[in-house]
Amino acid sequence: MKKIYLDYAATTPMHPAVAKAMQGYFSEDFGNPSSLHSIGQKAKDAVEQARYEVAHILGAKPKEIIFTSGGSESNNFAIKGVTHAMKDKGNHIITSKIEHHAVLEPYHFLQKNGFDVTFLSVDNYGVVDPDDVKKAIIDKTILVSIMHANNEIGTIEPIEEISKICRNKGVYLHTDAVQSFGSLDTNVDKLGVDFLSISAHKFYGPKGVGLLYIKQGTRISPLIHGGAQEWNKRASTHNVPGIVGLAKAAQLAIVEKDERVKHYSHLRDKLIKLIFEKIEDVKLNGHPEKRLPNNCHIILKYVEGESMLLKLDAIGIEVATGSACSSGSLEPSHVLLSIGITPEDAHGSLRLTIGRLTTEQDIDYVGEHLPKIVDDLRRMSPIGKGNR
Repeated sequence: MKKIYLDYAATTPMHPAVAKAMQGYFSEDFGNPSSLHSIGQKAKDAVEQARYEVAHILGAKPKEIIFTSGGSESNNFAIKGVTHAMKDKGNHIITSKIEHHAVLEPYHFLQKNGFDVTFLSVDNYGVVDPDDVKKAIIDKTILVSIMHANNEIGTIEPIEEISKICRNKGVYLHTDAVQSFGSLDTNVDKLGVDFLSISAHKFYGPKGVGLLYIKQGTRISPLIHGGAQEWNKRASTHNVPGIVGLAKAAQLAIVEKDERVKHYSHLRDKLIKLIFEKIEDVKLNGHPEKRLPNNCHIILKYVEGESMLLKLDAIGIEVATGSACSSGSLEPSHVLLSIGITPEDAHGSLRLTIGRLTTEQDIDYVGEHLPKIVDDLRRMSPIGKGNR
């Protein structure tokens, strides 16, 4: 059976060149970078070379790069580390209602532990208004965390504008760039952020490794205590193969960025066009222009998203109904509810995300089969248009 993967926002297959770069560090150059003997120092050299490479890509200093286990840890590290280190200054923190759960849950945790939290609303496209950030900042505000681009609907946030406000107010800004790295400009100076999170498996690198950019001079406490790794900021034996893989994937993402974005955008626009031509009662979610180049997030009215997903999977088309991290929940997507989608319509959502291996034929196949599936499900549905 033909297999078409359109869930690249959830994870990506490892690039062959990344797997090749990592291979030697599993068995040959397997040393612990904290060891003083030669095999350990060779591993340390690999880690520091990777740190230099990703720092250069982000426009950062090598000492501003802290390797982590992925986006969730990086987000938790930034949020909990800053609030612990800055609690003498204030206890007010700001974020948006459409953040990934790896940001929202640390905020909820802090809310239960004495912090005052402001959850900013967004417009119907999912955009945070910089003026709302400005109005929300008070004397006790110590951190703002706004994602660079939304993982569900693909909307790109005005981080540069928000960063100017935060800088003028003397407030730290963290951005979750897990979805945007490799597709958007993530130069930390241009964005104006103090903290930035990325995860390798979102751009054809290995799972289980990411990084947190920490601007030099900012105050942050360690999240993991133990050894002296990462300048005493993040204890744990380095994941040498993963770190090498992250750096290689990041290099490829930047070298191939223009080509990838062109490929993604073309196929995304073709997919959206096919869907709107062949299916009635469809709504595109997220900003129509300021969106990730590979993201197509739609509402198909009068049909249930899980049913569509299962029907598509049965014929080899793999998509998502929301973010992969929350797909096990029966609750409507918090992102869709935040942009004004009704719970009923939110359950009829599909997220289709393009990748470097997606072909024109893949999009044609979806355009051929999705309308039939939607039509069949609508005829059976008790909430179908004809049954209302």
